[in-house]
Amino acid sequence: MIYIDGSQGEGGGQVLRSALSLAVITGKNVRIDGIRARRPKPGLMAQHLQAVQAAAAISKAQVDGARLGSTTLTFEPQGLFSGTFHFEIGTAGSTSLVLQTILIPLSLAGGHSRVTIRGGTHVPWSPSFHYLQRHWQPMMRRIGFDFDLELVKAGFYPRGGGEIRCQIRPAGRLESLTLVERGNCRRITGISAVALLDERIAERQRAQVIKRLGGEPMPILIEIRKLAAGSPGTMLLLEAEFEAARWCACSLGARGKPAERVADEAIEAFLAFRATNAAVDSFLADQLILALALSHGTSELRCDCISQHLLTNADVVRAFLPAEIEILGMLGGPGFVRIQGAPPG
Repeated sequence: MIYIDGSQGEGGGQVLRSALSLAVITGKNVRIDGIRARRPKPGLMAQHLQAVQAAAAISKAQVDGARLGSTTLTFEPQGLFSGTFHFEIGTAGSTSLVLQTILIPLSLAGGHSRVTIRGGTHVPWSPSFHYLQRHWQPMMRRIGFDFDLELVKAGFYPRGGGEIRCQIRPAGRLESLTLVERGNCRRITGISAVALLDERIAERQRAQVIKRLGGEPMPILIEIRKLAAGSPGTMLLLEAEFEAARWCACSLGARGKPAERVADEAIEAFLAFRATNAAVDSFLADQLILALALSHGTSELRCDCISQHLLTNADVVRAFLPAEIEILGMLGGPGFVRIQGAPPG
């Protein structure tokens, strides 16, 4: 049994999700205490409970403590099984985070899998569907993972009602990544979208991007979209293509929040990233750690911010795998991540 302190570091749901993924991958039993202890409402919420149930479904695990509000969980996987899976969060809880919990294990299961998850697809404090599709998925494919993502309908906070689908094929040989240089910015692209709202909101978001970044020496191409959705909402996905790297961020609308402010949030994130010499944003670095810890060779990432989330995730990975993870830099500042992988099998 591996014991994980859920209150360590940032003390949020990522400790739980990474521990579940690693337990399934390694076949090791795990007990997690103090789940989400540093959050205003500690314990398992609907999306965390669904992540537990999803991990249990693909591993036929024996689970104790899988209930709303529980702060302790014992998880004992019995294997790793591909197949067809359907998960219903029942709230605007993040479909992306549930998918990320099981994607790497299912990629190593040896067979094809089809996964459908219903809930929130564009909600605060989690990667949006379009961030996964446009930014995370291409990097995962470079490592050796093989999967397709489909947005059936969007689900915005607070109502949710969205649905995503994922087809997962067996991963190939997992390779390391080197992302330390980025070069000049070649172009800025993105998506300004609304769901069940006036399309002029999306046009205002795009106009704000052009207004603030139009003087930059690179083309700016922002696509307007109307999304099929189970709830109303608006989003702006902004991407920057550098000579040797990519950056991405997604900002979300909310009741009473001007369209221009939605755009400004993404623009400010881009300007802050560009002010560093980083090749990877802190969110992507955090999301790639587990995959790179399973790869062959040594990965190196120069990221714009060493977050507590990143440090905590690295600690959870070390508890299960002999991978060597070195993180250089001060908390909250730019840094360097080096990962010597420990491939499975």
